[in-house]
Amino acid sequence: MSLYLLYEASSGYALFEAHGLDEIGQNTEAVRSSVSDLNRFGRVVKLTAFHPFESALDALNQINAVSEGLMTDELRSFLELNLPKVKEGKKSKFSLGLAEPKLGSHVCEATKIPCQSNEFVLELLRGVRQHFDRFIKDLKPGDLEKAQLGLAHSYSRAKVKFNVNRVDNMVIQAIFLLDTLDKDINSFAMRVREWYSWHFPELVKIVNDNYLYARVAKIIEDKSKLSEEHIPMLTEVLGDEDKAKEVVEAGKASMGQDLSPVDLINVQNFAQRVMDLSEYRKKLYDYLVAKMNDIAPNLAALIGDMVGARLISHAGSLTNLAKCPSSTLQILGAEKALFRALKTKGNTPKYGLIFHSSFIGRASAKNKGRIARYLANKCSIASRIDCFAERSTAAFGEKLREQVEERLDFYDKGVAPRKNLDVMKDVLETLQNQGEEGEPPVEASTERSTKKKKKSKGEEAMDMEEEDEKKKKEKRKMEKEQANDNSKKKKKKKNKGEES
Repeated sequence: MSLYLLYEASSGYALFEAHGLDEIGQNTEAVRSSVSDLNRFGRVVKLTAFHPFESALDALNQINAVSEGLMTDELRSFLELNLPKVKEGKKSKFSLGLAEPKLGSHVCEATKIPCQSNEFVLELLRGVRQHFDRFIKDLKPGDLEKAQLGLAHSYSRAKVKFNVNRVDNMVIQAIFLLDTLDKDINSFAMRVREWYSWHFPELVKIVNDNYLYARVAKIIEDKSKLSEEHIPMLTEVLGDEDKAKEVVEAGKASMGQDLSPVDLINVQNFAQRVMDLSEYRKKLYDYLVAKMNDIAPNLAALIGDMVGARLISHAGSLTNLAKCPSSTLQILGAEKALFRALKTKGNTPKYGLIFHSSFIGRASAKNKGRIARYLANKCSIASRIDCFAERSTAAFGEKLREQVEERLDFYDKGVAPRKNLDVMKDVLETLQNQGEEGEPPVEASTERSTKKKKKSKGEEAMDMEEEDEKKKKEKRKMEKEQANDNSKKKKKKKNKGEES
């Protein structure tokens, strides 16, 4: 039984015939050892036909079809022309070896050509791939590499669907950078305080903020040159004239040591770096807020920009976060505590990253777990709306936030909150009244949903009545059966008495 090999190259389809397999053996290891030797491998595998692609677009379409396991019309005509024809009712005397099992099943269903894909065939195709430029004589050196590179670029570009406005990778990188900047700015600011305190130790007690301390140190430079002329500048930085006068008076009676001009220059440069980092941190935070409003506006409106960004970064993407159930989202970030509790059979954690939300801090100690569970439920809804909605709006997130507020009032004061169905109806009505884009499909969906809800309520009433009737019938049957059983028992007793 002869074996044909189909090789999908970047420049076209190639069909090879393996006719001398006895020379290298029928097992995988023998083929693997003979692949490197072209003289030995060339006696076994020979080129039968080659069909080049017409253009780069045609090559991309063909490779996309192969990767999805589909047979195109070009591939079907190429195989039917170059493979031996199989007569009806008779077994074929050949088989086709392919690298993709899905493509082989599709070819077998469509053309009834027997296909196989195993380690033996894959090793043969590996040898074909290694010596492909030797089999085709018309290929010039470098043509195969150019075709592979161009097809790889176009294939990967088509596979990666890139949406500029909905890129959650930017949020993940921004939140990581914000956390790193916070640590660095804190450590650098403490270094500035310690360094400049050798020269002006009294300034630490007057100015507590790190950023303001760096700015004041940049303005003062040498404490011996402090005068009343510096008061307007210090007032502009500190925002308080009394503090500015206190800094000037402390500089005149300072106990610190004098620094050389070179040391002062280094201190000023380092303070300037801390100021630059702090300003960049503010810009990065504004950038993160803007990206969150574009990517996940409802989640940001519900739980805040920072917590929402941390949830997205911890889940990996907004899609992964939307796929998470609310129970997983509730303990997202507390995996160590969860597994430790499962291992020691202790109490599992009640919250993870959502603990940083203001709602859990406002709840009482006994209600923290309940409000965390409720907040995780709402966050799951908001993330799914953000991920799968066609147009972005923060209206749902604001209403969900109001629901969490009402739930807090319910725990504290006992005020009954609104139902989720009513709140979502209000959101859809407000969106319709605003006349935003995409209004007609929203109207249609709301009308259909209200009709369905009305029908479902009527159907529920009918179902309740039918269930009541069924229950009554079952009770009657049970009573009849019990009466029959009692009568049978009495008859048996009477018969026993007569016999005795």
